[in-house]
Amino acid sequence: MQPRLTAGLRVAALLRRCDLAGRGAYVIHRGDDTAGAIALSVVRPSGRVELWSQEYDFDSDQRPWVLQAEGASREIDATVTRRRAADPDLWVIELELPDAQPLAELID
Repeated sequence: MQPRLTAGLRVAALLRRCDLAGRGAYVIHRGDDTAGAIALSVVRPSGRVELWSQEYDFDSDQRPWVLQAEGASREIDATVTRRRAADPDLWVIELELPDAQPLAELID
């Protein structure tokens, strides 16, 4: 397993990248600065909301971003509420991205 940056540092870098790209990014829930997982709620102008998080891939020893849920805002909020109940250290970041912009342009 490769060493990783702390969650707080990764969130700060993501917020800075979004700021430089002129995209809205907000910390909705602050998790543990050291080892908290990060979930991204991506709001599109069309009203679609996507929930992304990283999952560990044992075969490649990587942590790719995976789409966890997609739907209306209240559905994603309910999913986030359930995940935070199970993991209080979870960071939740909301990003405002155009429909055509892929998330990969802003994340590590």
